[in-house]
Amino acid sequence: MPNRLINATSPYLLQHAHNPVDWYEWGNEALDMAIKEDKPILVSIGYSACHWCHVMEHESFENPDIAEIMNEFFVCIKVDREERPDIDHVYMEAVQAMQQNGGWPLNVFLTPNQQPFFGGTYFPAKNWSLLLRQINQAFREKRTEINQSAESLSEHLQKSDLHRFANEGADSFKRESLESMFQILSKRFDTTWGGIEKAPKFVMPSIWLFLLRYYAASKDEQALHMVSHTLRQLAFGGIYDQLGGGFSRYSVDAEWFAPHFEKMLYDNAQLLTLYAEAYSITKDNLFREVVFQTVAWLKREMTHPGGGFYSALDADSEGVEGKFYTWTEKEINDVLGVDSDLLMKYYECTSGGNWEEGRNIFRRDRNTENTTESEEIKNLKQKLLQVRNKRILPGLDDKILTGWNAMTIQGLVDAYKAFQEPEFLALALNTISFLENHLIEDGKVYRAFKNKHSETEGFLEDYAFLIRAYTSLYQVTFNEGWLHKASTWCEYVQLNFYDSQEGYFFISSETAEALIARKKEIFDNVIPGSNSVMARNLFTAGLLLDREDWKDLGREMVSKLYGMIESEPSYMCHWGVLLTEMIHGMSEVVISGNEALAFRHELDPYFLPFTITVGTQDKSELALLADREAKPNKTLIYICQNKTCKLPVHNPTEALLQLKSS
Repeated sequence: MPNRLINATSPYLLQHAHNPVDWYEWGNEALDMAIKEDKPILVSIGYSACHWCHVMEHESFENPDIAEIMNEFFVCIKVDREERPDIDHVYMEAVQAMQQNGGWPLNVFLTPNQQPFFGGTYFPAKNWSLLLRQINQAFREKRTEINQSAESLSEHLQKSDLHRFANEGADSFKRESLESMFQILSKRFDTTWGGIEKAPKFVMPSIWLFLLRYYAASKDEQALHMVSHTLRQLAFGGIYDQLGGGFSRYSVDAEWFAPHFEKMLYDNAQLLTLYAEAYSITKDNLFREVVFQTVAWLKREMTHPGGGFYSALDADSEGVEGKFYTWTEKEINDVLGVDSDLLMKYYECTSGGNWEEGRNIFRRDRNTENTTESEEIKNLKQKLLQVRNKRILPGLDDKILTGWNAMTIQGLVDAYKAFQEPEFLALALNTISFLENHLIEDGKVYRAFKNKHSETEGFLEDYAFLIRAYTSLYQVTFNEGWLHKASTWCEYVQLNFYDSQEGYFFISSETAEALIARKKEIFDNVIPGSNSVMARNLFTAGLLLDREDWKDLGREMVSKLYGMIESEPSYMCHWGVLLTEMIHGMSEVVISGNEALAFRHELDPYFLPFTITVGTQDKSELALLADREAKPNKTLIYICQNKTCKLPVHNPTEALLQLKSS
């Protein structure tokens, strides 16, 4: 007998639709029931690709005896953190404020008026059953103390992080700050395996994007080495799907060897950008292979027929973590026969298995100088991949999220620029069409799509990455329609998300459902914080559209957090990208004439992080193109800074020389 979640659109909630737990979705029905029956609320938050969420479901939520306790004493609510990051943000902060480790599944106990009083992450079944009874007893016998504690914690949650971390604002930004940030990251760098030195190990793409820009500004070879070494180690490791392309979410060890095998769209979107940019500098063919293989995976396993990209692939298949991706010696022999030894040696497989239960995770020799796969290895890989594609696939989270798809558009555009592959731009354009057809309606962006768009409006993350996608699409097509859409959404975000008192943006719109706290996302994590993305949007769109007010607001947002950016670059790294752009200064590449697109195409493969590009084949209303109307059979490139331009040149080679001297 299914529970209420059978009517949900979230794949994560649908996974729990046949639990004996009487789950509710977050909403008035559940919240009103808690008040009516004076029961504490249990909010259990996770996502469909989460391994430990599956474990806890199997051990506890599918257990009729435990479900009976949950149903008797609590109003039980399931939340998909990817559909409702606003709820997740509030209660994750609450659990961390209780001196508990954050993570998923996140299980939080609330008073009937939604105030948290206890929480944690994964609980084994025996512990969970005991905890449920203890919470119920405490709620009945120590209600006054619980209410006081919950009230105090709620007051803490309502305080903005900016009270603790922002200041009056810096008068100026100094190049020495970038050097300080680099030195901090250097000390944390794992010189052996790459990445930031700890386990479990997340990629944190924005750190490496910052270091690439620091290298471009300083020419410090150590910064480039930190990035290229990390990217090689990632590409050689088990965290990278050696057969099929694409990266898992993180590695449980420091060597990028054994991942939790879930693959998230947002990681791979950002890694397309990172590997493409690194290739633009190094021309390392390994980086090229990674991008092309990852795009091939996205097309093969993650693409909606209408053009959008799905959210995630599960770690588990057939109830076993990593079964889809790992191989026993016998399985390899059955496919490759006499060629097995060659492939097993190449991927460091052993007869007894290099991982659990006799299975092998494929990884490459980290010490090899030759990073390019031979044709023989490619052919053997293809044979294994064909067999693997017939296996039972991991669970697919087939909802389509606006923000994550916009990030993927950005990754595809950056890959198009680096490799000049028309298919990458076609995929990006197909994806933006999907978002416009299915997730943008009546002057509003929606968060998620699965057969229909959700009722939940998009969050700042969705709007911010969408704006970024539009400005990037403009710069590789010169279609000014993209730029006008970016402008429209910038204005919408200022109107609906901006807090004029603090000068930053809320996670949710002012018309969104009110939670016990309305939060702002300040810190960058694996996904950059939405305020840093929005600040960068304002700066970039301000340059493209000659909006000094937007540029000033972006600078002000950086200014108030300048001290935090400088002292804690690991978790302010996307802010660091913007700070580097502001300190170094941005050049405007203005192309006018019938060969404007061809000239842009010649410039794209170069790593030019401190440029914006505008162009027209005839005439334009853009301020940067004013008085630069195209002349017949004559294309000119102007290199400008702060609206002051050098003498125009007639080809991209001369323009590059001017950029180098800027």
